[in-house]
Parts: sequence; structure tokens; C-alpha cells
Amino acid sequence: MTTLQTTLHTPEVTWSDIDGQRCARWLSPSSQPPASAGAVGDQTTAAAALARARVGEGLVYRGDYHNARQLLAAMARRLGGRGPGRATDPGSTFRRQRSQTRLEHEVLSRLLVPIGAEYRVDLLRAPDVRAACEEALGQPPSGPSLLPLRDLLGILGAHEWRRRGVEVPALGARVHPHYGVFAPIRGEHVDLVARAAERWPVTGKTAIDVGTGTGVLALVLARRGATVIATDLSPRAVACARENAAALGLAAAVDVREADLFPGESAELVISNPPWLPAEAHTLLDRAVYDPGGRFLERLVADLPAALRPGGEGWIVISDLAELLGLRPAGHVEALAARSGLVVSDVLDARPSHPRARDRDDALHEVRSREVTRLLRLRRG
Repeated sequence: MTTLQTTLHTPEVTWSDIDGQRCARWLSPSSQPPASAGAVGDQTTAAAALARARVGEGLVYRGDYHNARQLLAAMARRLGGRGPGRATDPGSTFRRQRSQTRLEHEVLSRLLVPIGAEYRVDLLRAPDVRAACEEALGQPPSGPSLLPLRDLLGILGAHEWRRRGVEVPALGARVHPHYGVFAPIRGEHVDLVARAAERWPVTGKTAIDVGTGTGVLALVLARRGATVIATDLSPRAVACARENAAALGLAAAVDVREADLFPGESAELVISNPPWLPAEAHTLLDRAVYDPGGRFLERLVADLPAALRPGGEGWIVISDLAELLGLRPAGHVEALAARSGLVVSDVLDARPSHPRARDRDDALHEVRSREVTRLLRLRRG
């Protein structure tokens, strides 16, 4: 498998170790380096660690790797123990949940592990993480480094996802998500595109898949006879989609390009599963779900007519959860389409099957249980 070949911006962090001041490179792609940092170890309690992390101090663990994991878990339990609670309306509950999630991300990312040469974790009983870190972060930097333990666990989990892959029934195959690229575990959007391709055949058509991620929608279309240009602004996603297309023998039918929305040429079909919640993204994976200010969706629909050849059509696949939460008015996509001279000619619906839709302990369970994902077929009016 390929590794990420980008050069990371690695600021340095000065921290106070037991035997004096040390300097290390900051490796996290999703968190900011702390202004100050000090050592903690196997005797540090969760309460003490959390108190220091809450005020912005980085905590460099010196001791046993498994104890570090236990400390992180204990900090998470204390930090999230009260939860966001229930509010008088779904939108308020959602905003409180997002605020809690951001707090957890910022505070828990301050428990750090020291990284030595070749991505060696300088803790007792630490696993070999080199392959996983090279996939996620590129070639090892020279000299000592620091990485949030939370990031490292995410990198190890992503390595396993990438190794095993995700089964996609609509493809009859697995796709292998890279670190920081959203895995197609919410299968309803893939199934909707597969259904649409059967109802409105794509054989022999040229298509553009905007925001391709793992490339799964482009691959579904290519398997059904389309030639696809798949775009994404993330170099991680571009590398991931190219690897998946090659693995399935579809590299000739799927041209993956790094681009902001459209590739600069037109097609008979444009598809996209844009981020469906207009809220801030806190992590790399969040960018597939959260669309700050709804700007991605607005740009997508506004620029869609220019990307369509005469007689062409667009398929926008999007959840209505934002409407149910009161974060976006009902009929918003239709209104954006009308503003661009487009009409919704057909709609396909699917109910979500992901675990959160069935989680009765979720404060937003009642709203999530009513969520519908829709494929809107847009054509010129």
C-alpha cells in the first residue's frame, strides 16, 4: 500500500522533562501544539492530568504505554461524564453536543506520547506503529517528536480499517479508506447512487464525482459503464481513491484529480454526497460530515449548471438531518437549485441504517430515527 507523500508542517514544542528542557517536533495533523508542556507518568491521576490539560498544558507521558491508554480513558470518562444533557429543542441539543465534542477533542489531545526515530514510541510496552504512522503522516521526521495519544490511537485504528477494508454491497467488493478519509460505513448514500444508476442508466456517459473521498461513488458508476472524473480537495482522499480504483481494476475508467469542487470541464452527469450538517468541523474526518455555514453545498449547486453538458443532470445525495434539527430550512436544496436555473425532476429516498440511528441513549435519538437520505435528480428548468 502507498504512504502519504506530503511534507508536514511540523512546529516545535519545548517541554519540561524530569531531567530538564527538551524540544520536539509536533506531528499532529488535527490539533494545535500546546503553548507549554510538562511530563506526567504512571503515578499521575486522571483528575490531576485533566486539571492541567484544561488550562492548555501539554502532558508528555513518561512511563508505560498501556498505563497511558488507561489514563486517557479515565480523563475521557471524567470529561464526558455529565454529557451535553437534553435541551428544549433538537438544535440546541445538537449545538451542545458539538460544543462538548470540541472540548473533548481539544483537552484529550493534550495527552502526548514521545516519538523517536522511525516512529518508535518511547514508552515501555509500546507497539510497533511505524507502518501505520508512515501511512498517515508520511516519512518519519528527523529528531524527537510529540504526538497526541488520541491521534496515535486513531492512526492505528485507521491502519486496521485500511488493511481490512469496508464491504460495499453495491460494488460487490471492499474499499480501503486511508487515515483522515471518511469510510463509507453509512451505506445508504452508496445504495441510492446504485439504484439511480439502474433507473437512469449511466453506461457510456461521462460523469464527475465531486468530493469523492474513498472514490466509492465513482467506482459504483464506473462498474456500471460510466467514465468518471473524481475530484477532492484533500490529497489524502485523492491518494485513497486512486488506490481503490486501481485495486478494483477501474483506474482506466476513474480519473482522480485534486480540485476544489469541479475539474474545469463538463460532463453528462455530476454526482456528489456533500457534507450534510452546516456546522464547524473539528477533525479531518469531520470535513465529510460538517459544512461550515453550508458553503460547500451552496457552491456545489451554484456552479453545477456550468459543469453540465446540454441535457445533463446532477445527483445530489444528502441527509435531511439538518432540516430536522432546524439548522437548515426545509426545501433548501430545491431553493438553491431554482436559483441556479435547475429543477428537481426525481427523488429517491433511503432510511439510515447506521448505529446512531438506533441508539436510544442518544439525546437526539427521536430526531435521528426520522432521518431520511435523499438523492435529488437536478436538471435544467
